[in-house]
Amino acid sequence: MSEQSETEQTDIEQETHDTGGLPDVTKNNPPVVVCDNVHVRYKTMATGKKLKLGGGGGLLNRQHGLQEVHALKGVSFVAHKNESIGVIGSNGSGKSTLMRSITGLTPTSEGAIYANSRPNLLGVGAALIPDLSGARNIVLGSLALGLTRPQIEEKFDDIVEFTGLEDFIDLPMRTYSSGMSQRLKFAIATSVQHEILIVDEALNVGDKKFRDRSEGRIRSIRENAGTVFLVSHSMRSIKDTCNRALWIEKGVLRADGPAADIIKEYQNFTKSEKT
Repeated sequence: MSEQSETEQTDIEQETHDTGGLPDVTKNNPPVVVCDNVHVRYKTMATGKKLKLGGGGGLLNRQHGLQEVHALKGVSFVAHKNESIGVIGSNGSGKSTLMRSITGLTPTSEGAIYANSRPNLLGVGAALIPDLSGARNIVLGSLALGLTRPQIEEKFDDIVEFTGLEDFIDLPMRTYSSGMSQRLKFAIATSVQHEILIVDEALNVGDKKFRDRSEGRIRSIRENAGTVFLVSHSMRSIKDTCNRALWIEKGVLRADGPAADIIKEYQNFTKSEKT
């Protein structure tokens, strides 16, 4: 893989702030998330004699066995109400770091992030309580989302049906496969309307029927005035679900625009990297 020329790097920096060609929703709806020149740096222990680039590609120094990673490099964009935004990029490009920064879980080193309500992160790695049944986890998870007992009773059957786990809902979650647990968490988290929802790889579980239902749920949240960020390596899910895409590569926002256009550009890039 050859290093980028200065011209190519300049092009990337210009594209970072290029928001031309976005869907009309950005003209009519107010902003809900603003990322302004966001940088994230963190230190991690070095392993081995050679240090690999990671999390946005940036080994800056090495002192006492530590390496500093520059995970996000001046990311700027505005997300509007009623948008569904796909977030794509190579492994270790900084996608999840950006999402965690938006939710406040990862602090920014420079720049600022503004949101008009609390962003909610739905990630498949979030833990439920293994020794409790799926049914009990529905109750606890729904309470954590702020639902009342009557609201939980009203939604309970729909949540179970959405998961397709009717025959397993009274079993302890430790007996579930990882996919079953992830489906249950997705169903719980999306049973309420979110103003800002971040979905990190959570659509990559289950069979086609469940994925189709999940994508329908994402569209419903968006149509009801929510804003959704979807991080995924599935270009089909991004194209079918999102009207806009952000392409993060080595910590840089390389492109921002209509989902179909950005996906095509990204796929051309990945093909060229393999040759």
